[in-house]
Amino acid sequence: MADFASQREAMVARQIAARGVTGAAVLAAMREVPREAFVSAALADRAYDDMPLPIEAGQTISQPYIVALMIEAAGVAPGDRVLEIGAGSGYAAAVIGRIAAAVIAIERHAELAALAAGRMRRLGYRNVTIVEGDGSAGWPEGAPYDAILAAASGSHVPDLLRRQLRPGGGILVMPVGEPGGVQSLVKVTRLGEGDYQDEHLGAVRFVPLIGAQGWDER
Repeated sequence: MADFASQREAMVARQIAARGVTGAAVLAAMREVPREAFVSAALADRAYDDMPLPIEAGQTISQPYIVALMIEAAGVAPGDRVLEIGAGSGYAAAVIGRIAAAVIAIERHAELAALAAGRMRRLGYRNVTIVEGDGSAGWPEGAPYDAILAAASGSHVPDLLRRQLRPGGGILVMPVGEPGGVQSLVKVTRLGEGDYQDEHLGAVRFVPLIGAQGWDER
């Protein structure tokens, strides 16, 4: 049997902390959530590889470092209400849920949404809600959010998402750029009712954000 706990410790030390993610809550959450539970049994022995891995519906589970980087950039903290767009396997939502008070994660693929919801039930992550729908428009019913994280790239940050941030410090982290190319990871902070600060955090590669506020499905 693989020693997944030791692999998790090594992942956090070598792939995440060594690259500059230092938040104690983020590192603890990454140590806690079993990534092997979010991939197929055939890929379980590669769960802690330093790369994305394929999952159902032709999608991927993100590289662990990118998950940690985005959570730290979004400033997710205890007590926060967080929206994730593009739940995929549910892994990032689970990690966020080990820090935040409540997480809503939207997934447009019915198969992935059902699988992710099942994982949350099995693991006992009761503060994470998986919703099937078009995440490009966010989830206004639960707004405002202290943080919004998007695991898919759009041509821009939709105004609908900006407006779902909490005024006075809500943070959105999202890749922006053309599908299939190198994108920019953007951090948006809502300073006031109509006042936003945008920062660029570096180059990334994500699947496209499909939906009414994103790209057309091709």
